[in-house]
Amino acid sequence: MYKLLLRPLLFKLQAEKAHNVTLSLLKNGFKVPGVKSIFKRLYGVSNPKLEKELFGIKFPNPVGLAAGLDKNAEVAAEMHALGFGFIEVGTVTPKPQDGNPQPRLFRLKEDTGLINRMGFNNKGVESMVERLKKMPKNVIIGGNIGKNKLTPNENAVDDYVICFEALFDYVHYFVVNVSSPNTPGLRDLQDKEPLTALLNELQRLNNLKTTPKPILLKIAPDLTNEQLDDIVEILAVTKISGVIATNTTISRENLITTDSAISAIGNGGLSGKPLKDRSTEVIRYLKTTSKNAFPVIGVGGICSAEDALEKIEAGADLIQVYSGFVYEGPAMIKKICRALAK
Repeated sequence: MYKLLLRPLLFKLQAEKAHNVTLSLLKNGFKVPGVKSIFKRLYGVSNPKLEKELFGIKFPNPVGLAAGLDKNAEVAAEMHALGFGFIEVGTVTPKPQDGNPQPRLFRLKEDTGLINRMGFNNKGVESMVERLKKMPKNVIIGGNIGKNKLTPNENAVDDYVICFEALFDYVHYFVVNVSSPNTPGLRDLQDKEPLTALLNELQRLNNLKTTPKPILLKIAPDLTNEQLDDIVEILAVTKISGVIATNTTISRENLITTDSAISAIGNGGLSGKPLKDRSTEVIRYLKTTSKNAFPVIGVGGICSAEDALEKIEAGADLIQVYSGFVYEGPAMIKKICRALAK
């Protein structure tokens, strides 16, 4: 139904407009009595074989929604009804911010990809908290946290701490995002010294809690093997719970879309099928180098059940989708779950 009817209509709209229309359809459509039940019957998969316990959390299935689609936690419950085992919201920052100028989201249809330079546009952490207070208890939520654009890197820790403290009672796990290419200077925080300091401070605060929560690090696919070695060492030192591999890439290699079209789009992070192989390489490298020392959530280019199985075979403990969901719709989640159950 999605690929035949809804996607052709949405793809006539500019990408960000289509995104906003989709969120509105979900929010308002699910208010109609019976609609939620219909979608759960259509797309939900309930199978004990799919249950996965990780970080002390019992996931109903291992397929999650990656951060970026539901930046403000507006449709997390609706996404749960579409079959996702967990939903990652954000990236959220302490203060609301508009993000980068539009247009800032672009489809690469020939490549089954997206380029975005959104720039952490969101309504701020306090607004997110108010929505999460109303979240059904059975919806597993990850909180993806970042810094405001105007916050200098030397004060970045303060922004992450604000988000961590505000969200602590309302999310099941945290993700530290220092790998988006769309906030100037953000990726500098992936360097060994500032990253270790940031994670140590969050872990210190975490350990003061009665029940600490998992903290994960989301990394870029553009890191060298030497930088990935540093990530393995940083996790050993800071004792955070795991890694999400990977964020979007600044690479433009091996695209079908013409160079002139790519040049016209300009800067931004590339996601979708072109990212698939590199994100899988990063997962495999981390798992092999660390001797499976920590869990990895695999994300990047999953557009089919076969892609999902490839990530699992590379070592991913859970997986997430975003661009593939835009192109394939909720039926993809059901197909992946059925393949994993087999």
